[in-house]
Amino acid sequence: MTPSTTKHAAGERGTARTPPRHAASRRVIRLVPRQEVTSTAYQRLRDLIVAGRLAAGAPLIETELSARLEVSRTPVRAALQRLQQEGFVTASRAGTMLRAAVAPLTAADMREVFLMVGALESAAARMAAGLEPAAREALAAEMAKLADELHAASSSRPPDILRAHELHVRFHRVCTAAGAGPRLLAELDVLQPQAERYERVYASAVVHAFDEASREHAAIVEALCAGDGDAAERAVQRNWRGSAERYRQVVTILGERGNW
Repeated sequence: MTPSTTKHAAGERGTARTPPRHAASRRVIRLVPRQEVTSTAYQRLRDLIVAGRLAAGAPLIETELSARLEVSRTPVRAALQRLQQEGFVTASRAGTMLRAAVAPLTAADMREVFLMVGALESAAARMAAGLEPAAREALAAEMAKLADELHAASSSRPPDILRAHELHVRFHRVCTAAGAGPRLLAELDVLQPQAERYERVYASAVVHAFDEASREHAAIVEALCAGDGDAAERAVQRNWRGSAERYRQVVTILGERGNW
């Protein structure tokens, strides 16, 4: 073999062992499972509805939502179906077309949601009252602190409505997280955000009645601290029934939303 032939052969062998120059710059694309995409679309749409960024009664058009969420229409359609089953979305038929919209806020729906949340949270409170003394006392102390901060936020001038709402949500969720099991938590995960929709829209109009709500919160904390399951269950139910009446009055005065 001549030197030139040897050099050429070595060059071919070298070329075969060297990866293409563009291979190092290739991007690794992770294929996201369809179920994960659908779950994310569902969560984002639900968050938009609960926050009021998709207002009550607003039409939900798949193409627009797909562009907004940067996903295809398939996961959006699946998310809307799940949201409809849970009560966040309504659907009506116009000819052969099925039109989806954000569920309206009505006095009747509010009362049903509040009473259902109260029934479930009262069960969680009963279980929380049965925790070991150290865990129960720590829970009661945390809830008492949240109740104090909630009172301060709502009684300031002007009231800090946003912070008061966030503290109210935490007050109740801390209790349910401590006492409820996975089945109860799954049910509350659907219902609690529906109650929060009403609280976000109408909270500023019920601030004047906070003293009554504050006494109801104190009774919950006292029952938990004492480990009294019966009293804890009654106190939570009383709180949600009181809230249902307070919000009923406000919805009646200010009007329902998205119910045309």
